[in-house]
Amino acid sequence: MRRDTFLKSLAALAAAGALPLSAQAAANLKMMIPANPGGGWDTTGRALGKALQDAGLASSVQFENKGGAAGAIGLAQFVNAAKGDPNALMVMGAVMLGGIITGKPPVSLSQATPIARLTTEYNVFVLPANSPLKTMKDVVEQMKKDPGSVKWGGGSRGSTEHIAAAMIARATGVDAAKINYVPFRGGGEATAAILGGNVTVGGSGYSEFAQYIESGKMRAIAVTSDQRMKGVEVPTLREMGIDVVIGNWRGVYAPPGISPEQQKNLTDMIAAVFKNKSWIEALEKNNWTPALMTGKAFAEFVDQEFAMLRAIMVKSGMI
Repeated sequence: MRRDTFLKSLAALAAAGALPLSAQAAANLKMMIPANPGGGWDTTGRALGKALQDAGLASSVQFENKGGAAGAIGLAQFVNAAKGDPNALMVMGAVMLGGIITGKPPVSLSQATPIARLTTEYNVFVLPANSPLKTMKDVVEQMKKDPGSVKWGGGSRGSTEHIAAAMIARATGVDAAKINYVPFRGGGEATAAILGGNVTVGGSGYSEFAQYIESGKMRAIAVTSDQRMKGVEVPTLREMGIDVVIGNWRGVYAPPGISPEQQKNLTDMIAAVFKNKSWIEALEKNNWTPALMTGKAFAEFVDQEFAMLRAIMVKSGMI
């Protein structure tokens, strides 16, 4: 289904007030955001919390940011401290899988309880407005001359922008193991580094950089989608002859030790929020594509993504 058609369908359901029976019971939720403020996980978690409250699905939402190690620090705290809590959720996504592969933390995502995939989003690469480089072609040419002279800034090691940078290098004949990637613990830190000219090129989800692109403080040079993003006049890597397509996705997990009934209640609650006006507006505002997936299908999807990301990293010389 087309994204715009799906959003219209959600809006219609919201107007009709069609919520499942499980949505009638509100809860005092605790939301773990395993990243520093200002990034994609933070924006997603807070938008989700607001929508849950607006829809009457949660009477309150308490947020906790715990950044570092691609979400592994927050994951460890969540697994250990929230065990058995049926009113706790953690934001996660592709970045966490990549971080687990590269960092090999002592905790595993399999220790937590899968609830739902929420959204998908493609990355955008940007240059500071005053950069002497103007296009992705310029970046590639500079990288070919001296891979280490191009500082790629983005999320933690193993993030989708890190993987994309390695894939770009490999696709253009550069040794991906030689790329100079500078990881940051949150979107706010990465944004500051890009605006300050402390990195050559930055990458993240489009929603995180949109205001700076629109204000002219950043110059968008490429997106990682297979086709141009709706309403975003930025060329794809494929348009430039660089055969790289990679997307980001985000979801939520519950802690270990909850019952199947409690897992179902949380899953139904998340499914219900997709009918809420506040969540629909957040999808539109941030250019997120709704990608609801729950239950066994979501758990299998995470396993498949883990295997795919590992294969990409091996080919790109990241591990």
